[in-house]
Amino acid sequence: MSPLRRVGRLLAVLGAAGALALSTTPAQAADTLPPGAIDMSDNVQHVANLPRPDSLLTTINTDIAFQGDYAYVGNYGGFSVYDIKHPKKPKLVSSVLCPGSQMDISVYGNLLFGSVDSSRSDDSCTSVSQSAANKASWEGIRVFDISDKANPRYVKSIETNCGSHTHTLVPGTDKASVYLYISSYSPSASFPDCQPPHDLISIVKVPLNDPAAASVVATPNLFPDGGNPGESLPYPYRTSATSGCHDITAYPEKGVAAGACMGEGILLDIRNPEAPAVLDVVRDDENFAFWHSATFNNEGDKVIFTDELGGGSAATCNEAIGPNRGADAIFDIADGQMTFRSYFKISRHQADTENCVAHNGSLIPVKGRDIMVQAWYQGGISIWDFTDSANPHEIGYFERGPGENLGDGYWSAYYYNGYIYGSEFTRGFDVFKINDHRTNQANSVKMDDFNAQTQPSYKDKKH
Repeated sequence: MSPLRRVGRLLAVLGAAGALALSTTPAQAADTLPPGAIDMSDNVQHVANLPRPDSLLTTINTDIAFQGDYAYVGNYGGFSVYDIKHPKKPKLVSSVLCPGSQMDISVYGNLLFGSVDSSRSDDSCTSVSQSAANKASWEGIRVFDISDKANPRYVKSIETNCGSHTHTLVPGTDKASVYLYISSYSPSASFPDCQPPHDLISIVKVPLNDPAAASVVATPNLFPDGGNPGESLPYPYRTSATSGCHDITAYPEKGVAAGACMGEGILLDIRNPEAPAVLDVVRDDENFAFWHSATFNNEGDKVIFTDELGGGSAATCNEAIGPNRGADAIFDIADGQMTFRSYFKISRHQADTENCVAHNGSLIPVKGRDIMVQAWYQGGISIWDFTDSANPHEIGYFERGPGENLGDGYWSAYYYNGYIYGSEFTRGFDVFKINDHRTNQANSVKMDDFNAQTQPSYKDKKH
């Protein structure tokens, strides 16, 4: 593992009073949309919207996974299955009420995996919230059989340390099993099943012919030195301490994964999926508050890390916060080492009533170029090019005016088989089409399934 590196610390010279004054400067009203308004670039078309099903109206939508002609949309209250065979006319197939935030999901074969990172009275779909200080409480992974899309069936639960905020599916080399890398954080000495320092991830092995036998097979310590100790500076200059990972993106074909782990980003060798090894660690104590998620480019020689400044509930896309906080950071990768190149952040200022920060996205599969679509909560959806990793730029977008409060917007935006799909907190499931000479080549790339945190390569997939 290489020595820890920092991008810089220039802003530490700002006093606490100056920092607080800067962080409360309002967005420029002329730059923001009024409530209810919609704006999009000329190359983006909004083709469909389906509201949340009635059973999930009181909880927000989260992540998306795809398989064949179906999209699976997570929700704090469970998940929904949509038929997207005709993307302009998606149909709700079923919804499952099974509360437990935040229901990060992935699919493989006839199995759907859902993350639960809220302490529950038990592992059932009728459970209620219960303090993690109670040893009998449960949180972790739920497994569903989705062979009947209209009637998903709950199969199994696996309890994991500190629950499962997110998880990453890694296919086993024997093709007889899959692994789930469980990311979780925020331990406490008062939580029997989530003790500090929690410098680990949990690895669950799922035998495909007997998913009910799934179990935790390893809990590797990724931060033997304790990780980033964090800082006590005022918002927005605080850097999170590392006490686990928030999200991991695997690129199985390349044998690597990138972990966004609160106070730092890591590069992992996952050729032995039960024993991931840290190759490199990077920190950014100048501009990054919370390392949230990661995306590789198709060649695997770049990685993007996102900073979820404000935890997704703050207005960070304004002049006060500036272009480098709550942004993406682009790193080049060579010989297992990461080198910082630049930041990317949407330049369209949002209102101070709009939560806006870099969030979940995926590549648009264009040969020879690095183009990504990404959710920015109430900043909408951005399509941007990072082929030149030192000079990224936006090429398309969609956004709405402010919602009712700071808890709204797009959780995820992913490209799948010719269309962009967005999971919006309260407005439901959206479908978009981009028509642009820089991305139209992607229309010929067809995938059988797609879990954004398990990246496939897209060469040789053209029909």
